[in-house]
Amino acid sequence: MQFFTALLSALVLAVSTTATPIHVAERSELIVYSPTITSPTEGAIWPILSQQVVKWSTSGIPRDAQNNTGSILLGYLEDGDDSEHLDYEHPLAEGFFLTAGSQIITVPNVPLKDTYIIAVMGDSGNSSPKISIVHGA
Repeated sequence: MQFFTALLSALVLAVSTTATPIHVAERSELIVYSPTITSPTEGAIWPILSQQVVKWSTSGIPRDAQNNTGSILLGYLEDGDDSEHLDYEHPLAEGFFLTAGSQIITVPNVPLKDTYIIAVMGDSGNSSPKISIVHGA
């Protein structure tokens, strides 16, 4: 009987310990800014390994986001698929200030498509219209 009482006491102690609320520090408010991409525009054609300029609007950047840095990702669209297939593992650029409004990138050696998109990411992201990547001239 003592063994059963000790086991029951240990079980009650374990359950009450895991159910004890803990204090969690308040999270700071998330500042969301999605820059509007102004270049590339719909139908742009980028040769592989060429240097291109990605541009975005800097109007409306909240004061608290003035020093935020971003990254530029390549993705693509497919009919019937909502995914942007963004390549997070191989950013085209990263660590630049969103207030810069533009960034030079090198077009990677990727399969040819006319459904690529460019995404500018800060704490949120926005993507360009479709562009084509073709063989270099």
